[in-house]
Amino acid sequence: MSQQIIYRILDANLDRAREAIRTIEEWCRFGLEDLDLCDRCKQMRQELAQWHREEFRRARNTPDDPATGLSHANEVSRADVQSVLRANMGRLQEALRVLEEYGKVVDPSFGAAMKQLRYQVYTLESQLLRYEATNIGQMRRQKLQAASLYLVTMPVDNIVSVVESALQGGVQIVQYRQKEGEDGTRLQLAQQLCDICHKYDALFLVNDRVDIAIAVGADGIHVGQTDLPVAAVRQILNANGGDASQYIIGQSTTNPQELAIALNNQVDYVGVGPVHATPTKPNKAAAGYEYVNYAAQNIQIPWFAIGGIDEHNLEEAIAAGAKRVAVVRALMKAEHPDRVAKQMRSLLK
Repeated sequence: MSQQIIYRILDANLDRAREAIRTIEEWCRFGLEDLDLCDRCKQMRQELAQWHREEFRRARNTPDDPATGLSHANEVSRADVQSVLRANMGRLQEALRVLEEYGKVVDPSFGAAMKQLRYQVYTLESQLLRYEATNIGQMRRQKLQAASLYLVTMPVDNIVSVVESALQGGVQIVQYRQKEGEDGTRLQLAQQLCDICHKYDALFLVNDRVDIAIAVGADGIHVGQTDLPVAAVRQILNANGGDASQYIIGQSTTNPQELAIALNNQVDYVGVGPVHATPTKPNKAAAGYEYVNYAAQNIQIPWFAIGGIDEHNLEEAIAAGAKRVAVVRALMKAEHPDRVAKQMRSLLK
């Protein structure tokens, strides 16, 4: 009797493992178009099939299996392809561990073979994670390249609804900037803003706070000249198995000297300003349109003119060479952020 139970366990987990690896293989084939990874998945599937003995199949008793109707809320839907891959990689590893342990009872060589397959899966997972980080980074930088209207938040009543209205009007990047307040409150608000940005397919960045950016799943971090050094930001992002390459990193600049530092830091974009005097940067003198013109002639990466720019003076910034702008009060203080954002996007086109 116990042998039949073990056979049923092996049968179920061989099926589970093969289904999981096939799901992963399909993404390697059609998503990544990686022949080597696809072939490795196929080889693992075929090896699993060779161990699927006929006596295991004959022991199958699906109608009397009490767990066939069990499910979990996380299995009902998947947020994206990455969640599909992670779920099936976990399922595959769990099934292989079960096969290794119960396989030892039937045939020690069975258990040993499953152990080796499990190690192969760990290596496969590492490669897929690197692919995932690279793909995420590429997609985020493509969005950055295409963006022209960037919103930097300031503390206002109903900040979430204000940001959502701006997103509805066409804002493509939102930076959450909050220098004061309790961390718990900032984390909660950052998560809300991040979720809304992703709902509208916009990038969400966090000013300076790398820890909050990681915690809420932000697309990147923005730092000023006196904030954390860019090298330190990357070091934190790379810690604990992270990958800084998937994150966008931007830096503020107010003159050609600071610009040279930012470019040497190999950031993904820079802020250029403040074009006009602004209460957001009370200790910074206006850089004026001369610096905007300098940026237009000397910067190859995306850059955003910032500082007192609104729908009324935007055309002046465009005339000076700006193709992308970042705004604060123009949208955060607007009566109808969606209308103002739409107008500014239209001018930038």
